[in-house]
Amino acid sequence: MSLFLGPMRQHIRGKKELTEKSELLHLMPKKEVYIPLVAGRTLDFDILVEEGDTVSVGTKLAETKSGFYVPIYSSVSGTYKGIVKRMHNSLRPQNHMVIECNFKQTKVQSFAPLDWQSATRQECVDFVKNAGIVGLGGAGFPTYVKYMKPDGVDYVLINAVECEPYITADYRSVMDDAKDLVTGAKIMKKMAEAKMVYICIKESHPDLIEKVKSVLTDAAGVEVRPVPDVYPMGWERVLVREVLHKEYGGLPAEAGAIIGNASSAIAIAKAFEKGEAITQKNLTVSGECVKDPHNVCVPVGMPVSEIIEACGGYTQDTVRLISGGPMMGKTIVNDMFVVDRAMNALTVLPAANDDAIACLRCGKCSDHCPSGLQPVRITAALKANDVDEMSKRGVMSCIECGMCTYICPSHIDVTENVRKAKRIVMLKKK
Repeated sequence: MSLFLGPMRQHIRGKKELTEKSELLHLMPKKEVYIPLVAGRTLDFDILVEEGDTVSVGTKLAETKSGFYVPIYSSVSGTYKGIVKRMHNSLRPQNHMVIECNFKQTKVQSFAPLDWQSATRQECVDFVKNAGIVGLGGAGFPTYVKYMKPDGVDYVLINAVECEPYITADYRSVMDDAKDLVTGAKIMKKMAEAKMVYICIKESHPDLIEKVKSVLTDAAGVEVRPVPDVYPMGWERVLVREVLHKEYGGLPAEAGAIIGNASSAIAIAKAFEKGEAITQKNLTVSGECVKDPHNVCVPVGMPVSEIIEACGGYTQDTVRLISGGPMMGKTIVNDMFVVDRAMNALTVLPAANDDAIACLRCGKCSDHCPSGLQPVRITAALKANDVDEMSKRGVMSCIECGMCTYICPSHIDVTENVRKAKRIVMLKKK
């Protein structure tokens, strides 16, 4: 089932004008940062500093003991105070390293830069691994893993689509760092041994397209590929379908492609050229219920409450605070969590009204599902507690894009029903 047949070609009003043209606002925490000891599903870390140690921006603080290797670096200069458990945007309490800021922002080079042009492919992959580069578009998956065995990969697609409403952090990052984006694209091309790199940008952003094209003068094998402004164009399966006209079962590599986020490409360039780790994060703070929507640059681990306060605070007493965008983000009950490396937005909306009515059996959720699922049937299986039927209906293929909820005329939170069904199926498998 193709997203671009019939009624499934869905444009969503982005409301990106709230932040798109504003300058990046640089913020610092009032007292401390709380750096999450989380790397995807890995929570087991070796701590490399002692309580009371003085650290600088770029000091390596910890590294994973199991799973994929991921190091974590300090985002501020100050004193390491130990580990506390607090709420994380994964909706679970997690361990966080506490750094008390001295507000000097003294920097150290996290690692020696590397000339990617003279380095071998494997040396580049190892460098990305040790630099701790992860996907910065929301997933946080270690980047180097995609390039370990790029057999059969002909294309790298750099995702600068940013199809979620409100979010413009990647737009701002690419506009400000277009040269680094292109350098990162060249490095990714080398690591994948690919024929082409396509930088994918929505057709509705001609200014961004021209900005990137203006720095592509000596980038053989790197092109800008405009894509339609429809949702969820930023999902890797839809992006491969649109740009390469291919389908695949499990991973994009089956279609000869690797997908990377635009901000991750920029981070790769800065790591190779300057020896900089990921210590800062650009994210969008937007929505009808924050007074001064803005794109902000903050140290990893900065409390969300302080970011909202710097953006003028809430416009009403009861709001819906979402970590991420309104379609795929997670609603969190308070603002006591912090910015993680993979977070790209804070969206503040009016509290949701429970105005749902009975399902009309209209089939719109099925018509618009980019995964080709039937959410209404999955919901029926959930209500019947029929785990086998949930699995049969392909519930694990749901990407939780939120389209079924968005399109539902009955105002049913269909996505949440499917999400619950996924959890049930996963528990049964365990």
